Amino acid sequence: MMRTLFLAGVLAILGIYCQVVAAGELPSSEAASPETGLEAQTGGVRALLIPRAQTLLSGELSARIEELRVDVGDSFKKGAVLVRFDCSLYRAQLEKARAELREMEKTLAVNQRLGKLGSISELEVATAAARVDQARAEVALKRHSVHRCTIHAPYAGGVVKREAQPFQYATPGQPLLEIIATRDLDLQVFIPSRWVRHITPGTAFRVHIDEVDKVYDARVTALGARVDPVSQTVEIRARIQGQHPELLAGMSGAARFDPK
Repeated sequence: MMRTLFLAGVLAILGIYCQVVAAGELPSSEAASPETGLEAQTGGVRALLIPRAQTLLSGELSARIEELRVDVGDSFKKGAVLVRFDCSLYRAQLEKARAELREMEKTLAVNQRLGKLGSISELEVATAAARVDQARAEVALKRHSVHRCTIHAPYAGGVVKREAQPFQYATPGQPLLEIIATRDLDLQVFIPSRWVRHITPGTAFRVHIDEVDKVYDARVTALGARVDPVSQTVEIRARIQGQHPELLAGMSGAARFDPK
């Protein structure tokens, strides 16, 4: 009896389904599936402003920090002095090396005159010349150490983080400042991999930046070298056209591409 009732219920459900399909009330699988082109985009894909250059500056010497001219949030120009070390010891070593070089050069000059007179051997003259070369190399080495006493900005930018303080003793490789190029920004966008046939370097699009509530014209500069196998997305890089001082690294928004 129960089996008969169960079969009757199944048949009734199948009958209702057939009537709905016949009436066209159930969407087909094609209509129910999401669009796969750029037309499917309604809110755009997320875009992030990232600096084209960023680095963590560190010292190359064992020395006391004499001056740290910038702090978090400060801006600077390319070539500006950011950090200065107390390098009195390195300067003294440079002066000593220069004095030794002068001594070696005078000795070589005397030996060369004596060599012409046949008073000393050619080996002694050659040895004196080698010592001059060695002294010059030592001067160059000490001069390089003195040049490392000052850290200059490699590009115009701003300070993200300061990890040292004035008068602190720094060691080689110790982080001092984290800096970014604040006026040279890229847009980082991850698009569905199926869009790559529509988007190429040079493709123009618009991006709305949330923090300033403005829309900007942008252009794709490069496509990623591979598709992420998990998310099935491709990273692209783009540049906002023109100069916009109000934009900062870390701002984000929605990128909208025109359908092809």
